[in-house]
Amino acid sequence: MGNFIKTWTLMIVLTVLFVWLGGALGGREGAATAFFMAAAMNFFAYFFSDKMVLRRYRAREVDARTAPKLHNIVARLAERANLPMPKVYVIPDRVPNAFATGRNPRHAAVAATEGIIELLDDDELAGVMAHELSHVKHRDILTGTIAATFAGALAMLGRFAASGQGQQSSKNPIAYLLAAVGAPVAAMIIRMTISRVREFAADEGGAEISGRPDGLADALIKISGAGSKRGILRHLNSAHAHMFIASPLRGGGGLASLFSSHPPMEERVRRLRAMEVSTG
Repeated sequence: MGNFIKTWTLMIVLTVLFVWLGGALGGREGAATAFFMAAAMNFFAYFFSDKMVLRRYRAREVDARTAPKLHNIVARLAERANLPMPKVYVIPDRVPNAFATGRNPRHAAVAATEGIIELLDDDELAGVMAHELSHVKHRDILTGTIAATFAGALAMLGRFAASGQGQQSSKNPIAYLLAAVGAPVAAMIIRMTISRVREFAADEGGAEISGRPDGLADALIKISGAGSKRGILRHLNSAHAHMFIASPLRGGGGLASLFSSHPPMEERVRRLRAMEVSTG
């Protein structure tokens, strides 16, 4: 419940920020134009991103015959979570990672790299796939799409302001500039904060689905260690970073952590270990 409240509080802040900045910089027409352009782009992605993302990473659909270990784990977890069986894909890449996609539980897919299947034992792989099914169950793709729409609209308004076409630029240029530059940056920070909160929630939900918080914790430790040795995913698009169970991007310390789509791995593991103690 705590993660749910945090997510929607941030969504409300993002909405209020957009309404305020839209009125200040672009007026009703400018705000409406920016919003509908951002909505069109992001909701197109919402309905079709599963096919585009799976195609980009050369994922191939598998079944109980072609990938029995992965498919059987997902089937068991989906049943436990009371979810429809998602499509299951394997990505031909040695970097250990996984993601979920699809606009709702009835149109969902989970994908795992060859590297993560090879690296993890059954309990650990179950923890990872349960995390992805938690994203599906809580419709995090929809949440991320809405956040991306408002953040994208604010970025458009910022560009509109930078061009000097805003309605209030002559009244208070300094405040106007701060709003034009600062608000879109703040929106991106809020969007990434929402993503980090949803990752914590998916860890918690995944641990509940699998019944083994320690399995996911051990998996995250292995993924973190092996990922640094095996390099970066082939065909990686940084815009997809938030989808993966572990950030496929390098760095993220210091101020850069504000723009990171994932919380620190150490904190995720610590929370999962605490769950194991409390449930054990």
